[in-house]
Amino acid sequence: MKKIDSDTLLTLYESAFYVRTVEQIIADNYSKGLIRCPTHLSIGQEMVPALVSHFNNNNDLAVSTHRAHGHYLAKGGSLPLFFDELHGLKSGCSAGNGGSMHLNDKKVGFIGSTAIVANTIPVGVGLAQSLKIDGSNNFVYIFLGDGATEEGVFYESLHYAKLYSLPCLFIIENNEFSVYTPIQLRHSNELKDKVNGFGIQYVFNDNHNYRSLYGDFLKAIEYLRNGNGPFVFEVMTHRHREHCGPNYDDELGYREKEFLDKWESMDILDIFMKDMLLEGIKQVKISNSQNKIIERVTKAFEDSQNLANQIIPDPT
Repeated sequence: MKKIDSDTLLTLYESAFYVRTVEQIIADNYSKGLIRCPTHLSIGQEMVPALVSHFNNNNDLAVSTHRAHGHYLAKGGSLPLFFDELHGLKSGCSAGNGGSMHLNDKKVGFIGSTAIVANTIPVGVGLAQSLKIDGSNNFVYIFLGDGATEEGVFYESLHYAKLYSLPCLFIIENNEFSVYTPIQLRHSNELKDKVNGFGIQYVFNDNHNYRSLYGDFLKAIEYLRNGNGPFVFEVMTHRHREHCGPNYDDELGYREKEFLDKWESMDILDIFMKDMLLEGIKQVKISNSQNKIIERVTKAFEDSQNLANQIIPDPT
């Protein structure tokens, strides 16, 4: 397992805390009526964005899903443009036309996200083919959820990417539920078996084991830059909030208490915090980082909200 030094550990924590802070301020303010687009929060799923942010190269490309906030921010997306997009402002990253689920920012290689399940998977494969034709050693992040692995286009895309040795890093964030339906009722066998059937490199990550995933990122990035073809990560994770919206929905009972308790005990921010303290990083240094992030996010959100208040009639 790759050794992670204390500076890198703090950087990973800061990236995860940043995404969590952004999502939390959206949840806290959604009911004010200025954010009118449906929003799918990724609170609890910050591990992958933290690692993507650490390894980010703006010349690498990315496509994502309806739950794309963390991916956009990890690719270096503009926080003011992001908040403006959620407020439906022309200054947003998609000119106010896309909202939460349709983000794009070519300056940082974030080519787009979409609400249609599995829709960006073949787009990402096409982008990867264009990179290969151009002789580039860059690659494409293709973010998807477990629900997208039930669409035929996922397997067609795996086949095509393998056939032409395309530089695609498929990252499946498996939170085990498609809205309210558990994966056990939707899959007849392990995803690993299906991916292996295409002869594609596959990595499974569970229990928010970021140290293992860090090493896997190093291996996959080298593999892709050397032109060896696609790579698949399946990362088990957990969304704390409802499928769509800012609230909790645990009262519906579709996720067992044992399941919720398990993931609460493995909150990625808590794991990072524990390990930072064990590595000798002082609490005051961590608190200073937290405060700077909170200040930055709060200001960006308030600036965007104030601008929206000037343009959008009071919904009350």
